[in-house]
Amino acid sequence: MKLTSSKATFSGAFAGLLLSLGLLSCAQAQNFPTKPIRLIVPFAPGGSTDIIARAVGDALGRQLGQPMIVENKAGGGGSVGALEVMRAPKDGYTIGMATVSTTAANPAINPKIGYDPITDFTPISNIAATPNIIAVNPSFPAKDFKTFMQVLKANPGKYSYSSSGTGGIGHLQTELFKSLTGVFIVHIPYRGAGPALADTVGGQVSMIFDNLPSSLPFIKDGKLVPIVVAAPKRLAQLPNVPTFTEVGLAPVNRMAYYGFLGPAGMPKDVVDKYYTALKVVTNDPAVKKRIEDTGSIINVNGPDAFAKEIKAEYAVYKEVVDKQKLQLD
Repeated sequence: MKLTSSKATFSGAFAGLLLSLGLLSCAQAQNFPTKPIRLIVPFAPGGSTDIIARAVGDALGRQLGQPMIVENKAGGGGSVGALEVMRAPKDGYTIGMATVSTTAANPAINPKIGYDPITDFTPISNIAATPNIIAVNPSFPAKDFKTFMQVLKANPGKYSYSSSGTGGIGHLQTELFKSLTGVFIVHIPYRGAGPALADTVGGQVSMIFDNLPSSLPFIKDGKLVPIVVAAPKRLAQLPNVPTFTEVGLAPVNRMAYYGFLGPAGMPKDVVDKYYTALKVVTNDPAVKKRIEDTGSIINVNGPDAFAKEIKAEYAVYKEVVDKQKLQLD
């Protein structure tokens, strides 16, 4: 009888402890945030991921009531930064930028990347969808797609292209482009779009397959020449540049996404706070203009929709890698 009473007492105490912990967790989520937040950008400064992060970071910090500190953690085609987010505490004070490179292209080509993009993160929301573009240095002997193809086919291996890193979206999309067209261009990987752009603008590399936000300023200044764009239709900023679908390469006509994610197991209330704040921030005219001026389309879709988006994009690039037998350099 005493044993039964002891068990009941222990059971009641344990249940009380669980309830207390649950209430504590709920209270912590309601008070979130109470200190600065780290926003990990998995590429070097100057690239599209960095531009989108900084476009929303300051305003989001003000909306949440705590500073949002952007930290660039470049390397491994985005995997270095992604791994740092995966290993961070699950309290929501460290989140990261999610890109097609880090959640789809790179994991699809690299079986040793160290994380599963579907199970090792908590999706928070997409922020923006962005066209991708092939652009060349002005010294390249072609200024339109038809001539561009003629030059490449006549000179296999002569020209090189830069990317934000091996396994990134620029790498995989260019390799898909190569496999569909039969051209041979040498891959030169960098630690982010910023340095890749710098060497393409400087003429050390002939061309780049890049996200539009980071390339567009150089295109406007005449330092890069746009050839073909991955977008649903021609862009208002580049009305004379055809889409990949227009030139018969529809499989390459995929836009990039930029969103927020955290480590797996983040509290739902914290995720919802981020999502709610993002919706407010991206409706601010100044933030909206800053994002849309890059050629991006705002797409704040929430945790469930973003999770499905990541899963679908990973499946697409896994199929591309398997079908084209792509491997890391």
